[in-house]
Amino acid sequence: MASHIGKLPVAIPAGVEVTIDGQNFSAKGPKGSDSYVIPQGISAAVEGNEIVLTPADDTRPTRAMHGLSRSIIAGMVKGVHEGYAKTLEIIGTGYRAAMKGKGIEFSLGYSHTITVEPPEGIEFELPNPNQVIVKGTDKQAVGQVAANIRKLRAPEPYKGKGIKYADERILRKAGKAGK
Repeated sequence: MASHIGKLPVAIPAGVEVTIDGQNFSAKGPKGSDSYVIPQGISAAVEGNEIVLTPADDTRPTRAMHGLSRSIIAGMVKGVHEGYAKTLEIIGTGYRAAMKGKGIEFSLGYSHTITVEPPEGIEFELPNPNQVIVKGTDKQAVGQVAANIRKLRAPEPYKGKGIKYADERILRKAGKAGK
């Protein structure tokens, strides 16, 4: 019995070029390019306008890697075609961000400012001083950079001050009961 996720074909959208050379997979699209080494025991082929992955055997490790490989390849194809983005909101009096070259300079209530430079393949966008958008083709890298920025000043539960994801809900605590 093969992986349920791994059995699903990955559609190749128009404008995306896919190359499979043995175990090396690469995708090139309007947003950029990405590559992945498919694990041993799994083969990939382009059939028409879809990528199909097939396992060599039906052992548990191969089944698990079959589904994982399919998910990674689907994410890569989507990334080079549409790209990924994470939006962060900065909440708090005096908390703000400003572009500094390609990086961002944060004022987060510390005695100093913090500058974050984008790694390779990642770019920042600041629609306003209280909103940061992290963009890129690699889903994992976009999520990691956004998590690292959030970690600079994680939201606190009493007033909700700090950096949070746009779709994140902060569970608020009641303060001390006054007399």
